[in-house]
Amino acid sequence: MKALCRDCFWTAEAPQRRCPSCNSMRVVAHADLDTLSIAHLDCDAFYASVEKRDRPELRDLPVIVGGGVRGVVSTCCYIARMSGVRSAMPMFKALKACPEAVVLKPDFSKYTYESKRIMGMMRDLTPLVQPLSLDEAWMDLSGSERLHGGPPALTLAKLQARIETEAGLTVSIGLARNKFLAKVASELDKPKGFSVLGSDAVAYLSAKPVGILPGVGPAAVKSLEKAGLRTVGDIANADPKTLVERLGSYGLRLHNLAHGRDNRTVDPVGERKSVSAENTFNHDLTSLADLEDELLPLCEKVARRTRASGLTGRAVVLKLRRADFQIITRRKTLPIPTQTAQTLYEVGRALLKPEVGKATYRLIGIGLSDLAEAGSGGGTDLFAGDEQRALKTETAVDALRAKFGTAAVVRGRTLKPGSGG
Repeated sequence: MKALCRDCFWTAEAPQRRCPSCNSMRVVAHADLDTLSIAHLDCDAFYASVEKRDRPELRDLPVIVGGGVRGVVSTCCYIARMSGVRSAMPMFKALKACPEAVVLKPDFSKYTYESKRIMGMMRDLTPLVQPLSLDEAWMDLSGSERLHGGPPALTLAKLQARIETEAGLTVSIGLARNKFLAKVASELDKPKGFSVLGSDAVAYLSAKPVGILPGVGPAAVKSLEKAGLRTVGDIANADPKTLVERLGSYGLRLHNLAHGRDNRTVDPVGERKSVSAENTFNHDLTSLADLEDELLPLCEKVARRTRASGLTGRAVVLKLRRADFQIITRRKTLPIPTQTAQTLYEVGRALLKPEVGKATYRLIGIGLSDLAEAGSGGGTDLFAGDEQRALKTETAVDALRAKFGTAAVVRGRTLKPGSGG
């Protein structure tokens, strides 16, 4: 199979531009199409797409999901992107670029639900699914041809159609021989794309800027460019010893990636390293009470997402950004893992108190790391009873919100000491 139609699933032994069966132009054609099995699936403008699906009146409007005058863009639809809006852009810049945009606050309970639904469809095809975040994951379909009645490319095309039909959302798929190339491929033809990188991968990468390689941020780009390494091809042609001397062991990894080599396996166990949330204030804050008011809903959000993912975390991480943009992090390891907002808030508040009075702050964040599957064990503690009672209460709240909506239960300040709740 060298070609397939994503509309009627017609296949051919030779590359074709148009489907002779249904006349569709959505034909995927590649010489290696039937030999590749590692895929990267990326939801298209995920948060914004969920909001547009649920609010059809927004379909033809630019939509930005984010919050606050001093916040950042979580994601934006493709209409907004045409005006120059991008993820992680400060909101004031986004609204300057696209003043007519509709700005919506993120609703992670909805996004988590849709993520679990899509990941479930992927796991229907293979247990080898490794999520990177709520909206993207790798999957390995090696050896699944007999089970699914065709090569992985055909199975993936049917999955793409199923997600659009059942979830009302679109995804882009990259198919390749390893994780790195699959992720690069998934970015080539968004939205609703299906791209393949096979034996042509090294030639394709050669002219691309070094920033396309994972882990190469703006600072690394400048350093590499000073050394005359501006393209992936430059790194591929460089002496590996020189790269190691300049960049350490990561230099050798870059050299391998530049040659399209990546020996990482799709690992369903190594899914997420942390769950976190943060908020940038409209005005700098200094008092403990004001910072606690910002911390509390973030704790609830992180705990809710942790429970939804079936995880617990043993380490609480507090993040503060001062008015001068210096970032402060504080961490505490717990005697037992948690997935409750109550424990998160109590520990986060204890980490926060010593920092109050030292500076003014523009951002606060809270996170859980050292994650494990819920119920996988982890010691005992005098407060285990309190943790279990809090978990029972918060799980009940999750169920009410799932049934009646996120606004059905508002916890307010009930986690605060002395609140009586």
